Amino acid sequence: MRFPRPRSLAGQLFAMQAVLVAVVVAGCAAFAYVTDRAEAEETARRQATATATAVARSPSVVAAARSDNPTAALQPYADALTGEHGVTFVVVMAPDGTRWTHPDTDRIGGTYLGHIDAAQRGGTLTETYEGTLGRSVRTVTPVWDRDRVVALVSAGITVDRISAQLRRQVTALLGFAGAALALGAVGTYVVNARLRRHTHGMNATELSRVHAYHEAALHAVREGLLMLDGQRRIALVNDGARDLLGLPEDAVGAPVAGLGLPPSLTGALLTAEPREDEIHLTADRVLVVSTRPVVGGERRGTVVTLRDRTELQELSGELDSERGFTQALRAQAHEAANRLHTVVSLIELGRVEEAVEFATAELELAQTLTDRVVDAVGEPVLAALLLGKSAQAGERGVELVLADDSRIDDGVLPPGLAARDLVTILGNLIDNAVEAAQGSAGARVTVTLAATGGALLLRVADTGPGVPPGEEDAVFARGWSTHGPGRGIGLPLVRQAAHRAGGRVELRTGPEGGAEFTVRLPLPDAPRGTGPAEGREAAGAGRAGGPTAGAERAGAGSGGTAADRAGAGVGSSGAAPDPACAGSGGAAPDPACAGSGGAPADRAGTVPDRRAACAGPDGTGPGRVPSPAADGGAARTEPGGEVPG
Repeated sequence: MRFPRPRSLAGQLFAMQAVLVAVVVAGCAAFAYVTDRAEAEETARRQATATATAVARSPSVVAAARSDNPTAALQPYADALTGEHGVTFVVVMAPDGTRWTHPDTDRIGGTYLGHIDAAQRGGTLTETYEGTLGRSVRTVTPVWDRDRVVALVSAGITVDRISAQLRRQVTALLGFAGAALALGAVGTYVVNARLRRHTHGMNATELSRVHAYHEAALHAVREGLLMLDGQRRIALVNDGARDLLGLPEDAVGAPVAGLGLPPSLTGALLTAEPREDEIHLTADRVLVVSTRPVVGGERRGTVVTLRDRTELQELSGELDSERGFTQALRAQAHEAANRLHTVVSLIELGRVEEAVEFATAELELAQTLTDRVVDAVGEPVLAALLLGKSAQAGERGVELVLADDSRIDDGVLPPGLAARDLVTILGNLIDNAVEAAQGSAGARVTVTLAATGGALLLRVADTGPGVPPGEEDAVFARGWSTHGPGRGIGLPLVRQAAHRAGGRVELRTGPEGGAEFTVRLPLPDAPRGTGPAEGREAAGAGRAGGPTAGAERAGAGSGGTAADRAGAGVGSSGAAPDPACAGSGGAAPDPACAGSGGAPADRAGTVPDRRAACAGPDGTGPGRVPSPAADGGAARTEPGGEVPG
C-alpha cells in the first residue's frame, strides 16, 4: 500500500518529524530494554552472590554442617532467607553435592544440578544454569570450618523471575515512550500548523517560485518599496527606495529613526495609521508616500511605497505659472480691446485730442513696469516671470514693484541653477507674497533682484500680516499654511531648490511689517557680461530678423529704431499705440507723426505736433491713415512733411 505524499511544506515536515520522533522513541525504548535486562541480570548475580556468601559465613550453618542431621536445622533457615533476600532458592549441600535443603523438599537428598568444582576447591562460582526450578542465575560458594570445606551454599534467582521484573520495567518504559511519542506528535502538529499558516499551504517548490517572482518584481519596480518590521526596522528595501531615500547598502536591519531622514518623513514611516499619497520632501526630491500596516492579529510591520514626484512637481509649478500668465494675458487682451474700442469711438466722435490723451495715458501705465523690468533684468526667464506675475498681481489688486537697486545682467545666473528651479523659487515667493498682501492697505509686493557679494540675491517682501512669532522655522515644513488644507508645499519647494543650488533661504519681518524672504545663491565667478549701458542695449535693442521678447518689451520696432518709452514708443506687443502714427507690422512711427526730418520722437516724452499730423486737412477731424502699400511699405509723405490726400 502506497501512502499519499503530503503536498504542502508543513505536511511534509510533519510527516518527517513524526517518523523521526517514532524512530527516536523506538530506539530509546530498545536501548532501555537491553540496558535494563543486562542490569537486571547483573543485579540478580550480585544479589545471589551476596546471599550465598552471607549464608556460608553464618556460624549456625557451620554448626549444622557438623551435626548428624543438617537438614533439620538448615531447611527452616533457608526458607526464611528466600523470603527475606528476594532470591528464588537457597540450597545448602554437602561437599559432594548432596542437597541438605531445597525449596522442593522432595528433592532434598538429591544431587545438586550445576557446577561445584570451583567451590569444592574453595572458590566462588556464578553462572546461569538450567536446574530443577528452571533456568536461573546462581552462585555457589564454600562453607569453611577453619581450613577445610565442610559444606557448599548455592543461592539463585530464576530467569523467569528476572524476566517478570523486566517486563514490569518494560511496560513502564513503553508507557513513557508512548507518552513521549504522543507529546512529540502534538508538538510537531502545532508547530507545523503554524508553519502551514505562514506558508499558506505551499510546498517547497511553490515557495521557491514565489521567492523568485518576489525578487524579480522587487528589483524591477521603478517605484520605491520599503518594508518595516514590528520594531520599525527595515526588513526589505528595493533599489528604487534605496535611491530615493539615499540609503546605504547595509540599510536592512537599521531602525528608521536612525536613517537621518527629514522629521516629517520619519514620522510618516513610524506612524501606525495608514497614509495615502502624502507629499514629503527630502534634500533634493519630492516624494509621494503611502503606508499600509501589515496586521494579522497584531501589528507585524508596515509596507511603504515611494514615488518620485520631483520633476512632476516642478513641471506642475511651471504649468501653473504659464496658466496664470495666460489668464493674465487674456484679461489684458480683454481690457486692451475695451480701451481700443474707446479710442475708436472717441475718434469717430471727432474728439481726437481726448482719444490721443487716453491712449497715451494707458500706454504709459502699461509700459512703465515693462521698461523697468527689461532695463534692470537681462535674464529672459526672470523678466518673463516678473511680467507675468505683475499681471496676475494686478488682477488681484496688488501692486508688484521692482526695487530700484535691482540689477541682473544676462548670463549672471549660476550654471548649476536650472530655469525651473529659478521659476520655483521666485514664482512661489511672489505667489505667497501676493496672497499675503491681498486685502491689506496699500497692497504691494516688492521684488529685489541683484548679483552682489558673490551671490545672486532674490528678495520678496509684502505688506501682509507677516509670519506669526515663533513660526519662522515651521513655515518651511510641509503642510504649513494659513490658507487651509491642501496647501503648504510652496515654501518647502523653495528651500529645496535653493539647497539644490547650494544656497539658503532667510526669513524676517520686512520694512512694511509683512514677511520678507531672501534667497542667496552662490555665484562661482564674477557676474559675466557687461556694464549697465551694454545691459540696457541688450535688453532694448531689436534684431533685424523680427522682434524678440526683449526688443518688444523694450519698445524697439523691427527696423531697430527705439521708440520713445515715455509716450511715443511701441507697446509691449510691439505695436504702436496709435494706429495713425505707426508703420506696418510694428515699424518705426510714421514720419508724419515724428519731428522734423523724420527723427524719432522726443525722448523727453513729447510727440511733436502729434495731433496736427494725425488730423484731417482742415485740422478738425481725423486724417487718412498713412498707407503701407506705397514706397515698399513705408508711409508716403509729400514734401514739407504733409500727408497726402
